[in-house]
Amino acid sequence: MTTNRPTPFPHPRLPDTLVERLPAISRRFMIGAGAAGLILPRFARAQTAPSGNGPSNAINVSGAHNAPIPIALPAFTNASAGTSEVGDQIAQVITSDLDHCGLFRSIDQTSFVPNSLANGVPVWNNWSILGAQALVTGNVTDQGGGQVRVEYRLWGIAQQKQLQGTAYTTTANNWRRIAHIIADDIYQQLIGEKGYFDTRVAYISVSGPPTSPTRRMAIMDYDGANTRFLTSGRWMALSPQFNPTRQQLAFVSFESNRPRVFLFDLQSGARSMVGDFGEMSIGPRFSPDGASLLLSVTRGGGAMIVRYDLGSRRITQLTDANSINVTPSYSPDGSKIVFNSDRDGSGDQQLFVMGADGSNVQRISYGSGRYAEPDWSPTGDMIAFTKLGSGGFGIGVMKPDGSGERILSQGYLEEGASFCPNGRVIMFYRQTPLRVGNVSHLVTIGTDGFNERITPTPTNATDPSWGPLLS
Repeated sequence: MTTNRPTPFPHPRLPDTLVERLPAISRRFMIGAGAAGLILPRFARAQTAPSGNGPSNAINVSGAHNAPIPIALPAFTNASAGTSEVGDQIAQVITSDLDHCGLFRSIDQTSFVPNSLANGVPVWNNWSILGAQALVTGNVTDQGGGQVRVEYRLWGIAQQKQLQGTAYTTTANNWRRIAHIIADDIYQQLIGEKGYFDTRVAYISVSGPPTSPTRRMAIMDYDGANTRFLTSGRWMALSPQFNPTRQQLAFVSFESNRPRVFLFDLQSGARSMVGDFGEMSIGPRFSPDGASLLLSVTRGGGAMIVRYDLGSRRITQLTDANSINVTPSYSPDGSKIVFNSDRDGSGDQQLFVMGADGSNVQRISYGSGRYAEPDWSPTGDMIAFTKLGSGGFGIGVMKPDGSGERILSQGYLEEGASFCPNGRVIMFYRQTPLRVGNVSHLVTIGTDGFNERITPTPTNATDPSWGPLLS
């Protein structure tokens, strides 16, 4: 069965975007002079991933956690008017992104010394007295025809040199994405690994009366901006999951009051059902290459994990249905799967790891309480999970062998952990009871248990899935 949604979701690429590397400048070399450009057939990041141990400008991440990097970020200017509303908005988004990760500390703009740029070059002493380790300057130029040019430079104050310089010429409505991309560039230059700001999150929007809520699948920027609803709410939707290599989501729909897994195409808005087998199909998760899908199929009183090949539509059974085997998640190399099961007869849900073919099943959770909803980190070194114990629900992490278990957050109801693309931040949802009903927020927290933040959504929200970096 295939149907077309009435409102397709736009493709996230930035078509016909001009990306220019800006050369280093001196007091005799003004910004923009001699910049070479390259028109890309599809949008590409201006900054590639660092090789080896990362760029020499990188700062140790553990050190940045303990003492965030002081960074100065004035509003982007307009060459003709001196000030720019879009430039101010871009600077605000970049500042918000860098503050979000907890590795940077933005210096208050009111403390900036006037006239601290001379011919486009920083007056170094004016920034060093503020304690700044880095400075970002930029400007926005209206190119006409709905096009804008956004250029920025990242400066190392101690090194007294330009670390990065890039310009983007694109449509005016892409300014927010450009801001996220610039923030990712800054993060990569100073931290030595890719950022996570130019990403989206799929989630379930919950609205209406507590006794009969409407649950719609929605998508937004990672920071809560640009929310769009993807399903109408006629049928309850749950458990959205991003395909890591395609513009596609998997989710559970209760269409005709029977939970089954569907695919949603983010370019066309079309959706299609993944087979029609078992009593229910739930808990979808894509393989790292995006070519197949793990899901649980219920039979009798149990549930088995199967792999569904998206190309051939072939189904491979990985576990039996003699117990409840659900919420599978691949390791980033695709060689292993972590899942939740009551198979060992203990009476509690526990976490198990098996080979991608279903072999060599090993239990990894042994703490008190019940474990569920594992999510394998993109870096492979951690598994996030939900835990239900005497203190209520909590979000935790452990190593893939079960060691090093840590609870990051605990409350009345906390579920649905999902890693950001670089594995340093987790998003989950927190439900808090009210006198009538409850309120559900999406929350982010660092894997060290610090820097907790609520992500704004227009309605109550559950079931976050953090997507890959856009390209």
